[in-house]
Amino acid sequence: MKKITTSILSVIFCTAIFAQDDLQKAAAEAAAAINEAPKTEETVSKPQYWFTSADFNLGFNQTALFSWAAGGYNTLSLAAGIDAKANYAKELLSWNNRLQLDYGFLWSADKENLLQKSNDRIYLESKFAYRTGANSKWNYTASFDFRSQFTDSYDSYVQDEETKKWSGTLKSGFLSPAYTNVALGMEWSPAQWFNVNLAPVTGGFTIVSNPSLRKNYGMKPVNEMLDGVETQYRSFLFQFGAQIKMNLKASLNDVLTYDTQLVVFTDYLNKPFVWNRVNWDNKLSWKAAKFFTIALNTWLIYDPLVSIENKNGEMVQSLVQFKEFLAINFTYTISNKKN
Repeated sequence: MKKITTSILSVIFCTAIFAQDDLQKAAAEAAAAINEAPKTEETVSKPQYWFTSADFNLGFNQTALFSWAAGGYNTLSLAAGIDAKANYAKELLSWNNRLQLDYGFLWSADKENLLQKSNDRIYLESKFAYRTGANSKWNYTASFDFRSQFTDSYDSYVQDEETKKWSGTLKSGFLSPAYTNVALGMEWSPAQWFNVNLAPVTGGFTIVSNPSLRKNYGMKPVNEMLDGVETQYRSFLFQFGAQIKMNLKASLNDVLTYDTQLVVFTDYLNKPFVWNRVNWDNKLSWKAAKFFTIALNTWLIYDPLVSIENKNGEMVQSLVQFKEFLAINFTYTISNKKN
């Protein structure tokens, strides 16, 4: 009996030793596997200071008539536009840039071989801003803007019976006119969708490169008429005054947005706070489908220096200019950041 007990204890002791060796070996292999496993490094995203985007719009309208008793003309219109932004923001400093380009034309069968311009606009604005404090809604600002158009515009078209060519009265052209402004002031930004810029120091030029249009846009004469010689007018007019610019962009829902900008400028050098230039741009956009939008654009201008022909054929000043443009556009957006 004693021998049997001794034998059993010996077997149990040997088994325990071997089991311990196996456990140690398994633990060593597991530790080696953990050490050899690839280490996952935590990725830290780099801060993004630039936000860029570009909206491309293309609108097309066409009317065709065949044996149409009510009358009318075949028409074709095409309009294209770009709204590009490049904004930089880091800590208290920001730099916002926006370029808007629009161009469109209209063809009508009653004026064969003539393309009439329906839309033409160049607008560039750039603004540096420095916040007065980390939680402040006020910024020191320095801004620049430029307005003009691409090509010549005419009205009152007349066709030559022999050559069949059209001619009209020239109304505007590239750099005729063009408006530039440099403004220093402060901006109140209570929200991302609204801001008001107050610039008591604003200087700029009105440029009219075409001599035949200078008088209509308020350019000053070089000299008075002498011996029947027509007066010549300067190609630019310097203005120095104050400017208020208000921007608002509201999204009423996921598909409907409203964007407006109001700019009021008064000239210290010419009837300050009496003769004020006003530019008011509005855009109401409804996203009907993924790549299609219905957009209503309006532009209102009041410039007391500009002379406009009235119904009686007389050139008068201080008329309000208004333009409206409704289009169904194919729209494509490129952006480096989701809104």
